Amino acid sequence: MIDKLIQPVTKILDKFIPDADTKQQIAHELATMSEKHIHEIAKAQIEVNKEEAKGNWFQSSWRPATAWICVCGFAVNFLISPLAAPFGIDIPQADTSTMLPVLMGMLGLGGMRSYEKTKGLTK
Repeated sequence: MIDKLIQPVTKILDKFIPDADTKQQIAHELATMSEKHIHEIAKAQIEVNKEEAKGNWFQSSWRPATAWICVCGFAVNFLISPLAAPFGIDIPQADTSTMLPVLMGMLGLGGMRSYEKTKGLTK
């Protein structure tokens, strides 16, 4: 799109600037202006990405915390509660009907991410 705009401007330069060197210099400046602008935008985006990658404890820890909560719920249901029952200790069960979809979703996304990495589909 920029090239379509540059061509008419360079034709106008032919009419108003008699010096060929100056005309070439201005035409070159116009042609490289968009590339310089795109390069500056890319550099700014890289800086934003660096700051976002640093993150904070909450951003980087929500997924492991959610997984540990699921693990603890399953541990209560399938390990602690059955082992405590023979001793007359009744431990309430965690609701796995809400926990299981969360865990399966996380495991599915993690498995898909691992698949993409092994196939070289990600950076």
